[in-house]
Amino acid sequence: MSDKNNFTSGFLLGTLVGGVLGGVIGTVLATKNNISAEGNEDNSFFKSSSKSSLDNPEIQEDVHLGLEEKINLLNHAIDDVRVTLLKNVNSQEKESLKE
Repeated sequence: MSDKNNFTSGFLLGTLVGGVLGGVIGTVLATKNNISAEGNEDNSFFKSSSKSSLDNPEIQEDVHLGLEEKINLLNHAIDDVRVTLLKNVNSQEKESLKE
């Protein structure tokens, strides 16, 4: 019984220490990243490269076709699930009528 209590208290202590330590490390890293981003004014490279790729009609067409393909796949998956559910409902209704 005391092992169980030790485990619980150790688990809670570990969770608390891990959360605090993770929060401190995350805050330090985020602050460092923010300071380096503010100090480096050459962020225009990232902004311009992403903007230019969105302005390119060929890339827009490729993205559009890719999205259409994914939408079609999702629609087929939804139809398959609908058919399966209808079969299950119909079989349950038949079983309930037999009883």
